[in-house]
Amino acid sequence: MSIEGRPDESRAVATVHAALDAGVTLIDTADAYHRDAGEVGHNEELVARALRSWGGDTSGVIVATKGGHLRPGDGSWTLNGDPAYLKQAARASARRLGVEAIGLYQFHRPDPEVPYAESVGALAELLDEGVIERAGISNASVAQIEEANEVLGGRLVSVQNQFSPAFRSSRDELDHCARNGIAFLPWSPLGGISDAAELGSRHTAFAEVAEARGVSPQQVALAWELSLAEVVLPIPGASRPRSILDSVAAADLELTGAELEALAVDG
Repeated sequence: MSIEGRPDESRAVATVHAALDAGVTLIDTADAYHRDAGEVGHNEELVARALRSWGGDTSGVIVATKGGHLRPGDGSWTLNGDPAYLKQAARASARRLGVEAIGLYQFHRPDPEVPYAESVGALAELLDEGVIERAGISNASVAQIEEANEVLGGRLVSVQNQFSPAFRSSRDELDHCARNGIAFLPWSPLGGISDAAELGSRHTAFAEVAEARGVSPQQVALAWELSLAEVVLPIPGASRPRSILDSVAAADLELTGAELEALAVDG
């Protein structure tokens, strides 16, 4: 909703409202979700405006945001895992979201120039200071998940890694989270912005199950991911009300054992 090709704000807000109307209680964003230089936090501010303008009770909605990944505005992505920067970024995110404490704050991506434990240590301090309510990490290996949880004193609540029918190399991290009761949030769960629409044509089994069920291949993909473990919570992107409503319906799509077997091998 905030990067290249973004919709107008009225459609973006309508999409957030449709998600909330459908019962969605977790919204994922990041300070790096913007397009141009000088608009850091564009998506955080958009989400905050959408929540304020919704007519329902938002007390049970968790807004998760991230820090440590940056977009200079030239199309590139850079990293900054410096603890002082992360603490500053978290406070800035809280101001943009209009909250006293961020519901879930995630270290966006490891910075090879900074020891991982030092970056995660900033999250531990933010927890202790009450700036954030929960701490998570993103784009992490199993070893980094274990290290982060140790640094956080067992308070790591989530891991956000790429995972989809086309990208399954984070299965080890998913299984590790399932064994340890840590939420696993697949990003790009439908294959990413450019490929999500083609999911059915690229993965025959998903298309066949979708046709038999009378639903979209995207809905089947999300239902499959949800079936992998109770801790899995996909975070599909959407910029239209109808697309987020299709995604939400995956929570009620129960796949059979035979269907799951077919989907398991269509990677």
